[in-house]
Amino acid sequence: MERRTIFEGWVLPAALVLPQLLLTAFFFLWPAGEAIWSSLIRQDPFGLGSTFVGLENFTDLFADPLYVDSIVRTVVFCAAVSALSMGTALLLAVFADHHIAGRAIYRTLLIWPYAVAPAISAVLWLFILNPQVGLLGRWLNAHGLPWDYTINGGQAMLMVIVASAWKQVSYNFIFFLAGLQSIPRAVAEAARMDGAKGWHRFRTITFPLLAPTTFFLLVVNLVYAAFDTFGTIYALTRGGPGKDTETLVIKVYRDGVVNLDLGSSSAQSVVLMAGVIALTAIQFRFIGRRTNA
Repeated sequence: MERRTIFEGWVLPAALVLPQLLLTAFFFLWPAGEAIWSSLIRQDPFGLGSTFVGLENFTDLFADPLYVDSIVRTVVFCAAVSALSMGTALLLAVFADHHIAGRAIYRTLLIWPYAVAPAISAVLWLFILNPQVGLLGRWLNAHGLPWDYTINGGQAMLMVIVASAWKQVSYNFIFFLAGLQSIPRAVAEAARMDGAKGWHRFRTITFPLLAPTTFFLLVVNLVYAAFDTFGTIYALTRGGPGKDTETLVIKVYRDGVVNLDLGSSSAQSVVLMAGVIALTAIQFRFIGRRTNA
C-alpha cells in the first residue's frame, strides 16, 4: 500500500521548497540571465558604455579558428578525463568489493582525494611532475626521457588530464562500490555455478547491472571535466604552453577577466552552458532508454 503525505494548505509546502528555489534563482538563473544579456552587447574599451549587437558576438566567435580549436581540445580533454577516472575507479571498486583484509582502510584512503581542493591537487602534481623539483619529473630527465610540460604541449595536456582524473576517481569509486554492493550475491553465485568466470562474468553479468550507475557517472564526469577543472588547469599550466591546454572554461576566463572582452566571454559561457545542457539531455534521452530497458 502506497503511503502519501498530504499537507493542509499550501503554506508549509511552499516554505519547504522556497529555500531551494531562492538558491537556484540567485546562483543559477540570475547569473545565467546576466551572461545571456552580456553576450548580446559589446562594451567600449574603457567600459563607459555598451552597444546592443544581437548575435554578432556569437558569429564572430565561431568564425575564430582559435575558438574552434578550443572546442576540439575540450572534447578530447573531457573524454579522456571521464574515461580515465571512471575506468580507474571501477577497477579499484572491483578489488575493494572483494573480501580482503583491511578493505575498510583501503576504502577510506581511496575516498580522501575527493576532499582535496583543485588548486591543492595541482600543487601536489607539481611536486611530482615538475621537471626541476618534481620527483617523477626529475627522474625522467635523469634517465634520458625528456620531460618538460612548460614547453611540450602534449606533455602538458597529459599532465592536466591525469591530475583532473585523479581528483575525480574518489567520487566515481564511491558510486561504483555502492553499485557493486547492491548487486544480489545470488546472481553472481548463479553465474559462477553456470561456469562464468573472471572477465567473462564481469562483462556479461556485473557490468550490465552497473549500467545505471555508469550512465549517471558519465554525465557527472563530463560536466566536471567541462567546468570544475578550471582550478587544476590554471594552477598547473594557465592554459599553456601557448594554448595547448586552453579548454573552453580557461578561454572564457582569459577573454573576460584578462582581456576584458566581456561580450565574447559571455557568449562563450552561454555556448558552453548550452552544450553541456544539450549533451546531458541527449544522454538522458537515448542512453537512458537503454539503461532502463
